[in-house]
Amino acid sequence: MGEAGYSLQPRARGALRLSSKARGAASVLDDLYMSGALRAVFPGGDALQAVLVNTAGGITGGDTFDIAATAGRGTTLTLTTQAAERAYRAQPGEVGTLRTRLEVEEGARLDWLPQETILFDGCHLDRALDVDLAEDARLLIVEPMIWGRTAMGETRVTGTMRERIHIRRGGALLYADQWRMDGDLTAQMDRPAVGGGARAMASVLYVGPDAEARRDALRPLLGPAGGLSLRSPSLLVGRLLAPGGYDLRKALIPLLTRLHDAPMPTPWRL
Repeated sequence: MGEAGYSLQPRARGALRLSSKARGAASVLDDLYMSGALRAVFPGGDALQAVLVNTAGGITGGDTFDIAATAGRGTTLTLTTQAAERAYRAQPGEVGTLRTRLEVEEGARLDWLPQETILFDGCHLDRALDVDLAEDARLLIVEPMIWGRTAMGETRVTGTMRERIHIRRGGALLYADQWRMDGDLTAQMDRPAVGGGARAMASVLYVGPDAEARRDALRPLLGPAGGLSLRSPSLLVGRLLAPGGYDLRKALIPLLTRLHDAPMPTPWRL
């Protein structure tokens, strides 16, 4: 039994591993393993793109998901999700976990482009993203998040949200970001020093030798509630705030399209 007499229910489990390899000038699938509630589908086309599917329909307390992907030497790999992820209400004492590990080998590029995570009232989510880069690898990351479905009248979200992002290049720590919110998440987002009333946020990171050259051209795309900084000559870090998911996408998609150097994956355009 859990806290307050709740029975702990069997929860969703999912694991996915995939990697790419070069075949001539093309990037192709090298290895694929899927189990439980995680699946990957491949739309085809000239670029290697994997669309991740959570067949459980979301994440709630007690769920555990593990993703590992490797962009092999000299390849380009894009990962996205079929739809927005949903962090549902959890039973007391239970936390849903999502662990993602990415590796980008010599001369390779990996774009991690999941769609939004929507936080429902009563959610308890703990997720971590760890990336290992070769010295000359390129990386694009976006992590968008929405606090509640305001169009459905969900104006207050309580619970716990914890996120950690670590990026290492050549074994050395290049970037680390960790934050946690507990209790009344909506009230915390209303604080001027946190969200200023925003209900949507996205973190964007780009690692590449042309990061500094991209900075000035990208800043006008951020809007009045976004910021972009050059943390090192090869690392751009941006954060966008918006009243809701629609406004976030209006700013985010043009920015990501420029950084992705290609049209956004099909699920983003549906």
